[in-house]
Formats: sequence, structure tokens, C-alpha cells
Amino acid sequence: MPDITTLFSDLQNGSIAKRKAAAKALGTVSNDCAPTALASALDDPHPAVRCEAALALGRRGDAAAVPPLARVLNDDEPAVRAAALEALGRIRDPGSAPLVIPLLRDREREIRIGAAIILGKLGNRQAIAPLTALKDDPFSEVREAAEDALRRLRR
Repeated sequence: MPDITTLFSDLQNGSIAKRKAAAKALGTVSNDCAPTALASALDDPHPAVRCEAALALGRRGDAAAVPPLARVLNDDEPAVRAAALEALGRIRDPGSAPLVIPLLRDREREIRIGAAIILGKLGNRQAIAPLTALKDDPFSEVREAAEDALRRLRR
């Protein structure tokens, strides 16, 4: 693995592949500056780098990453929204449920499914009514994910 200085440099100035690799590596290193650098990478012009930065923040598991991840829950790229959801699911901060609930109405089916799954894991009962509203979703996979999440929340 490259040294930490190289990772920070690559994350800011490298090729797309180097920026992605640096973000991934920074998700596993013990360094106090890594979360800030990864949060900045959520603004990268390339969606693949934003995805990797979000996933790396999730791997770190620190609830301090919730506000930066919230910024990309509205990203134009569905893959970035999905990565932010996955990261929030890894962090498992019940307080992030209000950030995830609006994604139950996302235009992309996979995002609605991911939001339902994450809400079931977060355990915040504020999600019960919005999940119940998915009973009329046109896609059975979305309805099933919502039903599973509701079962978890009602335990």
C-alpha cells in the first residue's frame, strides 16, 4: 500500500483509477485526516470516485460521516446514492433514518429497495409509516423489502 501522503495526493490529483484506489485504501487506514479527505472526495467530478469515497466512509463506521454522506443521498447518479445508502447501513446510526426515508420515493427501484433494507437495519420506528406506504409500489421487490423492514421494526 502506498504511504499516506501518496494516498492523499492521489485522492486529490490522480487519475480516476488512482483516486478510486486512494479512496478505497483510506477507508481502511488509521489516520485522523482520512475521514475529512474522504468527505471531500464525495464532491469529486467522477461518480466512481464519489461511490468509493462513500463506501470507504461506511467501512470506517464512524457516525461523524453521516452528514457528509447525507450530501450525496441526492446525487444525480443512482450508483452514488446506493453507495451512500450502503455506507449508512454499515454505520447503523438510528439518527440517520430521517435522511434515508425520502429515498423510499426515489425514481430508481433499486434505491427504494436499498432504503427499505437500511431502514429495517437502523431500527428507527419513524420509518414505519413511510415503509407502510410502499405497499402500493409497482415493483414487488420494493414491496417485499418494505415488508421485511417493517417486520424488523415491529419486533
